[in-house]
Amino acid sequence: MRKLFTFVTLLVAVLVFSTGYATAKKPIRILVVTGGHNYDKPSFNEMLNSLGTGITNQVAELPVAYDQFLPENRGKYDVLVFYHMWQKITPEQEKVFAECIREGKPLVVLHHSICAFDEWPEYWNIVGGKYFHKPTTVNGKEYAACSYIHDTRFTVNVAKKKHPVTKGVKDFEIFDETYKGYYVADGAVPLLTTTEKSSTPVIGWAHQYGKARVVTLQSGHATPTFQNESYRKLLKQSIEWASN
Repeated sequence: MRKLFTFVTLLVAVLVFSTGYATAKKPIRILVVTGGHNYDKPSFNEMLNSLGTGITNQVAELPVAYDQFLPENRGKYDVLVFYHMWQKITPEQEKVFAECIREGKPLVVLHHSICAFDEWPEYWNIVGGKYFHKPTTVNGKEYAACSYIHDTRFTVNVAKKKHPVTKGVKDFEIFDETYKGYYVADGAVPLLTTTEKSSTPVIGWAHQYGKARVVTLQSGHATPTFQNESYRKLLKQSIEWASN
């Protein structure tokens, strides 16, 4: 009887361990939301596919992508990745969109997605920042229209070396588009910075929106960045941390 009990106990332990291991290995499904801005699709998609078998991806373009925020579709993906610069949105779409993330759908925001939804302040709260196309006041502070410069070579500095998003990433050089003068929320945790004069100093941050973890990376304009190994590592680790 004791041998049988020991055998059953070991069998249960093995099954529990195996189940946990299988669950841990389940790929993270990302939904990449695009629209409102052109980009090099082949090189962008190649970057997504380079993230490894632990991350699968599908791309949805706005405005059709709004349907993916509906409650019945939220179980089809694990993490949202924004690479859009969309502007038009209805009050009902705003409600469903914000609710999707507030209730716990993790989010990684890339590059021109901080330029989206000029007339929807709650989106700025979701992202934790905003590029302004015209003078705008936020929390009593006036911001001038922001500026950008293409094809700039500069150094990205890691501000939080022990954060899961930046773990193992050293300061690196990048050839990308800079934004200057944008808003970053006071509660955001700076992850990446730069001393490049054509850029706002904080170029990567993390924060919480409702139950969801959010990571924003300002860089990400074109192929040189998509092929940058440090940027790819940051993107992968952003997805992994946000999904946890």
